[in-house]
Amino acid sequence: MRSEAPALMPIFRSRHQAALLAWLLLHPEHEYTLTDLAARLEVPLTTLQREAQRLVTAGILQDRTLGRARLLRANVTNRAAAPLTQLLQVTFGPQTVIGDEFALAGAVKVVIFGSWAERYRGTPGPPPNDVDVLVVGVVDRADVYEAADRAQVRLGMQVNPVVRTPEQWAGGADSLVLQIKASPTVDVTPELTRSS
Repeated sequence: MRSEAPALMPIFRSRHQAALLAWLLLHPEHEYTLTDLAARLEVPLTTLQREAQRLVTAGILQDRTLGRARLLRANVTNRAAAPLTQLLQVTFGPQTVIGDEFALAGAVKVVIFGSWAERYRGTPGPPPNDVDVLVVGVVDRADVYEAADRAQVRLGMQVNPVVRTPEQWAGGADSLVLQIKASPTVDVTPELTRSS
């Protein structure tokens, strides 16, 4: 399944390619199976296999086989790795960075909404100037703002967090929640929170 060039940065071949590169280059210390990446990035496995092979052939990614699993990781020794990582950080980075920084005690859901989510989901428009983040849970607001500050430093763009309780998220009375649910979003709930 071929996806269109991503609205966030149309120089990439596809949104799938950009998502794969962003995840691996922004987590250079880890390696992932193709199956894990396909689920994490919401990309069909066969599409991901083709994109991965192109990037391995180009030397941007490295792969190895462990048993029956094919593991991928960023090739940080490639001369293009550092500038490509920087480009991906400011365009596709919010999906990774927000998920990393907002792994907060009490957060049951973390969602990016607004213009960045719209561009990520393919809605044309100007490049986003900020990232809007919804944290659902019973969390310490100081922790939320510290996470936003850390993410802002890493991304080089403003991060605007809002907090809602699980009851507000489930209910139908909060106008912001209704607006978010009716708009494109990107769920970046950290894995530890998802599994609990």
